[in-house]
Amino acid sequence: MYGLDGKVAIVTGAGGKAGIGRGIATRLAAEGATIVVSDLNDNGTPDWGGLSAVVDEINAGGGRAIGLTGSVSDSDDVTSIVEGAISAFGQVDILVNNAGAPAGPDRVNVVDLPEEVWDQVLGVNLKGTFLMSQAISRHMIQRGGGGKIINMSSVSGKVGNAKFAAYCSSKFGVIGFTQSLSREMAEHKVNVNAICPSLVETERVFGMASALKPDEETSTEEWRDEMVAQVNSTNPLGRIAQPEDVADVAAFLASSQSDYLTGLAINVAGGSWMG
Repeated sequence: MYGLDGKVAIVTGAGGKAGIGRGIATRLAAEGATIVVSDLNDNGTPDWGGLSAVVDEINAGGGRAIGLTGSVSDSDDVTSIVEGAISAFGQVDILVNNAGAPAGPDRVNVVDLPEEVWDQVLGVNLKGTFLMSQAISRHMIQRGGGGKIINMSSVSGKVGNAKFAAYCSSKFGVIGFTQSLSREMAEHKVNVNAICPSLVETERVFGMASALKPDEETSTEEWRDEMVAQVNSTNPLGRIAQPEDVADVAAFLASSQSDYLTGLAINVAGGSWMG
C-alpha cells in the first residue's frame, strides 16, 4: 500500500511479543522496508524470544532485518545503534522512536514519586527521543534526500492525569520536541510527527495494573482485565487499541503519502480523546 521498498527504518523498543514496536516493525517490513529493530537487551520470556524473535519473524516472512541492543538514553549506545544500522544498510530513511520506560513504578502521586523513577521515565521517553532524533537528523542532513521521524507520544501528552506525572511530562515533552524538530528539519525535507495512542493492549498494561490496582486482595491479572474491560465499555469505537492500530498510522507517516504533514501529534484513541 505504501511502497517502502528501498527504505531503511529503525524502530526502537521493538523486542516485546505484544508491543507496539513489534507491530510497527513487522508492518513496515510488510510494506517493503528493511528493518533495524533495537531494544535495551535481547532478553526473552518463556514464550517469546525477545528482539531476536522479531528479527527472525521478519526475515522468515521474506523481509530483511537485524537487531541491535542498547539504551536510547545513553549517547554512546545511540551512536552504536545508528552506526550499526548505517554500516549494515548504508542509510537510514525512517526513525520510529518507540522505546518507553517500564510502566508501573512511576504510577504514583507526585509526593511519593522517587527521583530515580522520574529520571528513568524522562531519560528513556524524552531524552531517548532527543538522542536518537539528533543522531538520525545529522545523518539525514549529511546524506540528503529527506526522511521520516516518528515519535511516540500519548494522549497523556495532551492532558494530565493523577499518578501519571512523570509519564505525562515526558509525553508532553515529546510533542513539543516534535514540533520544534519539524520546523528545523523542514528545509531538509524530513517530516517529523508524533503518534498519540490511548491505552494499547500490550505487556505494559500488566505493569500499570500492578501499580494501580485498588488493594492487595485484587490480583494484578484481575485489575489488568478490569482496565481493558473499562476501556472496551467506554471507548466510542467499543474497544481498546491494538498495536496494529498504531502501526497503521506509523506506516502512513513513514510513506511518501505523508510528505505534506509535519509537526503533528495524531491521536490513535478510538474517539476517546479528540484534543
